[in-house]
Formats: sequence, structure tokens, C-alpha cells
Amino acid sequence: MQQEYVLPPEPVSNEAIAKRLTDAARAEIHSGRLQKKNFVWLELTGCSGNIISMMNGTNPDLEYAITSMVNLVYSNSLMAAEGEKAIEKLMEALQGEFILAVEGAVALRNNGLYHVIGNWQGQPLTALQAAKMLGERASHVIAVGACATHGGPSAAKPNPAQCVGLQSVLDRKVIQLPGCPCHPDWFLGTLAHLLMYGEPEMDNLNRPLMFYSTSLHDRCPRKHFFDKGIFAKTLGEPTCLFKLGCRGPVTRIDCPTRLWNGYVSWPIEASTCIGCSQFGFPDQMAPFVVYDITRE
Repeated sequence: MQQEYVLPPEPVSNEAIAKRLTDAARAEIHSGRLQKKNFVWLELTGCSGNIISMMNGTNPDLEYAITSMVNLVYSNSLMAAEGEKAIEKLMEALQGEFILAVEGAVALRNNGLYHVIGNWQGQPLTALQAAKMLGERASHVIAVGACATHGGPSAAKPNPAQCVGLQSVLDRKVIQLPGCPCHPDWFLGTLAHLLMYGEPEMDNLNRPLMFYSTSLHDRCPRKHFFDKGIFAKTLGEPTCLFKLGCRGPVTRIDCPTRLWNGYVSWPIEASTCIGCSQFGFPDQMAPFVVYDITRE
């Protein structure tokens, strides 16, 4: 007789922290009590998945954020300028105060020549040069996504470009927002906190505690199956995925309560958690799926 499983209620979306912060920041800026700051989004070695994730944000959406919360000075994906005119805008940012957000890893191979982001005054400008130059002068630095925080997929073995996380090339505090990609709320909530109050409270890895304080496992709606020892044997079953390779027990993030895609779903609903928001992803989280389950 096939065993029937009763699922717990769906988790309640917990976007309240980010929404309160972004709403407060926008209200202060609109009233004139808070001045917008210049903002640079620098894309280094990666897939541009984080800026795409930001464009899917809804609370608020990215367009509203970059026009109402900050003055966007540079983003190679979003700005109209191209070539050396775009790099000129990047250099202009160095003349004043700005907040820097970086996605993508820093390629070290051949003194950074494995990743050139543009040309300046007839010379190639490497991602390594840009990261150091802007990172040393920014008022705050945010590493957005796994590649920026610790190298991520860009630094996965065999790592031919010798990619590293942003912190490895900067001698200063970097706010770390690991994830592949980073959730829009994690970034926008952090940015709003910087504008309103300065740096948020962080853990020993410089991750904001308002997003990274609790393990995914502890808030997973399938945890009661884990506690009872009821484990899925194939992907798609509604029970605990631990024996199929779920990395929830070692991953600190609020996905179970925040949800993704406009707060309607999250990875466990698709029968997976590969620990993408944990330092060490992807190499230390592999294999992502385990097939040698002992069958009854």
C-alpha cells in the first residue's frame, strides 16, 4: 500500500524586512531628508545572472530603485553609453562619493588580462584593475552573488582564469551577499539599509544577518519529514530531499520564507537545493544529486 504524505501549509512570504527598508529609504529621499548617492554596478567575470535577477525584482523593481534610491553612474548592462564613453562615466565616479556593487569574480591570470572590461586612454582596463581602483575609493562595497563573494562557479575547478572573490583583492570590509543568483530583496534591502542607517548587522563572514542568519533547513516546510526519517527516493516526491543531495542543512538563507519569482516559489518546490548561497558553492556542495539511495 502506497504511503500517503500530508504536506504542511505553504510558508508565508517574508519580504517584509526588505520592503520596510526600501519604502523608508524612498520616502526619506522623496521628502528631501535623505540625498541620493551615486551608485556603480560593476560586472566582472561571471554570467550576469545577478543583474538579470535584479531586473526580476518586484519590491520595488530595479528600474524604480536605480532612479529613485540612487544615481546610477555606471552599469555596462543597463547604461546607454558604449566603449570608451562608458568607461569615461566609470572614471568620473571616482571624483566623488559612491557606493559600489560588484557581481562576478576577479580574474587574476596574466595580471588580470583574462578579463578586460574595456579600454581607457588606449590601454586595456582589466576587471582586476577596476575592482581595486573602485573598491578602494567607494564609501561601501557590496559583493553581489557567489562569484563576487568567493569566486563561485567562475572559480570552480579547474579555474583556468584563476578567479577569486572580491574580498581577496581588497584590503577593506566587503558586504557579502552570496547566492547564485542573489535575490533582489537581499541586495535592495542591503542598499536601503546603507542609505538609511549605514552597514547592517553582519555575521563573521560579513553577511547581513537580516537575510543570512538562519539555516534553510530549520525553516524548510519539509523539515518534519526529516525529523521523522521520511526521505524522498526520487526527485519530485514531496518528502525530505536530504538523501538526494539537498544542501539545506548547511545553507544559511531565508529562501523558505522569502520565496522567489515574485514570492511564488523557491528551489525546494522544484526538488532541489544546491546550497548556492553558501560559501564554497559549487565545488564544496557537489554532487548536487545523489542516486545511490538504499531502497527498501
